[in-house]
This record gives sequence, structure tokens and C-alpha cells, in this order.
Amino acid sequence: MKGSNMKKLAHGALAGLAALAATTGAAFAAGPKIDTGDTAWMLTSSALVLLMTIPGLALFYGGMVRRKNVLATMAQSFGATCLITVLWYVIGYSIAFTSNPDPVWNQYIGGLSYLFLQPLGLNAQSSLAGTIPESVYMFFQMTFAIITPALIAGALADRMKYSAFLWFMGLWLIFVYCPVAHWVWGGGWLGTKGALDYAGGSVVHLNAGTAALVTCLVLGKRKGYGTENMAPHNLVLSVIGASLLWVGWFGFNAGSAVTSNVNAGMAAAATQIATAAAALSWSFIEWLISKKPSVLGLISGAVAGLVAITPASGFVDATGAVFIGLIAGLVCYTSSVWVKHMIGYDDSLDAWGVHGVGGALGAILTGVFAKNAINSLGKGWLYDGNLAQIGIQAIDVVAVFVYSGVVTFIILKLIDLVIGLRVSPEVEVEGLDINLHGETVHG
Repeated sequence: MKGSNMKKLAHGALAGLAALAATTGAAFAAGPKIDTGDTAWMLTSSALVLLMTIPGLALFYGGMVRRKNVLATMAQSFGATCLITVLWYVIGYSIAFTSNPDPVWNQYIGGLSYLFLQPLGLNAQSSLAGTIPESVYMFFQMTFAIITPALIAGALADRMKYSAFLWFMGLWLIFVYCPVAHWVWGGGWLGTKGALDYAGGSVVHLNAGTAALVTCLVLGKRKGYGTENMAPHNLVLSVIGASLLWVGWFGFNAGSAVTSNVNAGMAAAATQIATAAAALSWSFIEWLISKKPSVLGLISGAVAGLVAITPASGFVDATGAVFIGLIAGLVCYTSSVWVKHMIGYDDSLDAWGVHGVGGALGAILTGVFAKNAINSLGKGWLYDGNLAQIGIQAIDVVAVFVYSGVVTFIILKLIDLVIGLRVSPEVEVEGLDINLHGETVHG
């Protein structure tokens, strides 16, 4: 009897241990384990994307304006970085990348549960990035939110008040960038519809480029535009800036895999190939027409290739990347040089011509060249016979263009009504550096 009780006790203990092990195993299976390799890569990618704005974009834009406005232009990139970082902490991440409790509203905007990042604990994980800490994913997406509004500065250079610029950056982030990011990446209606945007062709470039076009139209032309010499004051700075953008873009595109895997590798390869092809394409066209390949054209072509490959980078192979780059160089050159002069709008540094047009072009070409053998989430027309994908991409482009354009116009008009958008003619002639910041560049 005593031995029988001992056996029962032993069997019970073993059964309990087995149940505990099963429960523990199920608990571990329920939540993906943090991967140190993925985390290291995403921290690196986040730093690379931040590098794209400061100092990359600051130098790229700063070198292309006149000497009297270089500090003001660089201050726009640096100031936007600071302001958007804080706003992303306060509300941006929450409304872009968390779920809205109302399923209908969730198609258009996220929820408010992450205001001031209150739930973001040490061990928090997001369903959108299961193998890295949510703090890293939030930081990575913050760097995207930083560079997108900052790109708009290329269209408003030389003539916008710094106070108006900061108000515009903040309002545009909340009312334009965050909703569009949620539509495509945060569980909203465009992502649900099947729009392919690997790293921001519509969310970042078309979005910012459209806002840039509206902004330069609302502001009007620079004083002396078309009659005075407005050539870049220091293209060396712009070449350095473009080079930093190119290097940082690997974090932008390959980092959008959100893992350190084969997808990141292919996105990096596609990015390098498309960028080089676009730079050669732009330069060769310019060589044929103007008889000399300019340095400005070479770096502008490279940026056009970076922009166009962004939505496609994780969905295309090397051949698709080459064609996207070659087409982007031709189309963005035409937009920035011929179309701008033909219509007569003053897009100071070609933010619309490169980012808006290049982003829209890349989004459509993603529907053409996306290859299921490269990424199971994407089936394009050329390789997989999915003509419908081009239609979905077109919906993506039209929706972002219309929404960004309309809301940007409203924001600008409100700011102009309250504090004014543009500096006085006297300030514009003398220069923004000395008048807005009390400093000048010497030498």
C-alpha cells in the first residue's frame, strides 16, 4: 500500500512536470524570441537612416543653395530632426504604427495607446517586428519620419521663415505622414488592398515630393528667379551629402526587411545596382543634350535611382533593379530639367522632380518588376503575369498624391494666415543666414 502510494506520487509529480514543461513551451512559442543579429542590424540601419538627414540631406541641400542661405538650409534639416523626434515620442509612433480600437478607423489612422510611448517597456515587442525590441522598431521608424518632411525643404529653399518651417514640419508629420504611413505599413487600407511599398516610395518620396510641389506653388518663385544667377555655391558639399545619402540608403531599404536575412541582402544589392544605373542614365542624357556631364547631374541621377528603387527594393531581382534605375534617370531628368522650365514653377532643389516623380515612378514599376521568386508577398506583371498589381500601385499613387496635396495646401494656408510663410523681400535679397540666424558663412 505504501509502495503504491509512492508510485502514484511519483507519477503525479512527473505528470505535473510534463504539464509545466508543455505550458512553458507554449508560452515561449507564443512570443517570438528576440534575435540579437536582427537587433544589431536594425540598430545599425536606424543609425544609417538618421545619417541620411544629418549630415547627408543637410549637406546635399546646403551645397546647392547660394552662399547667403547655406546655414538656413542646413538648419532646416537639423531643426526638423529635433522637432520630429520629440513629436514621434509624443504622438507620431502611436497614430502611425499602433492599432485603432475601432476597426473602421483603423483603416485610416492608428490609436492613441502609445501616447508619450508609455507602454514601451524594456521587453516590449511589436507584432510588426517580432524578433527585435519594439524600442528599436520605434527608433527605426522615427528616422523615416524625420527624413520625409525634411525632404520638402528642397522646394522651399531661400524664402521661407524658419518659424513657419517648424510649424509646417510638425503639422505635416501629424496630419500627413503618420496617416499615410498607417495606410501602407500600419495595418491601414492600402496595405490591406495589397499595395507594395517596401521602404517608402509612396509613404516617403511621393508623399514629400507632392508636398514640395504644393509648397513651392503656394510660396511663389524666389526673387530674381530666371534672371539672377542661382547656381549652387559649393557642389563639393552636395557631392559629400549625396554620397552619405547613398550609403545611408542601405539602412533605409535593406533595413526595411526588419531582419538580417536574405531579403535584406537582395534589397541592398538592388539598391546599389539601380542607383548606379540611374546616375549613368541621367549623366549620359545630359552629355548628349548639353555636351558636358555635370557633377550636379551625376549626383541628382544617383538620388533619383535611390528614390525609384525604394518601393521595389525588396521585391525585385538585379535585372529589375537595372531597368528601374535606367528609367528613373531618364524620367527624373525630364521632369527636373524640361518640365519644370516648361511650366515655370520654382522647385528650388527639385524635390518634386526627383522625389515626387521618382517615388510615383518607382511605385508603378514595382507592380511591373515585382517577382514572387524574390519575395512571396509580391507578384508583379512581367514575371508573374499579375497585371492587377499595377492597378493597385496606381491607386496607391493617386491616393497619396491627392491626400498629401490637399492637406499640405490647408496646412500652409493656415500657417500663412496666422504667422506668414515667406520672409520679406529685403530679407530674401540680403540672405536668410544673417537675418534668420544672425550668422554667415565666411571664406
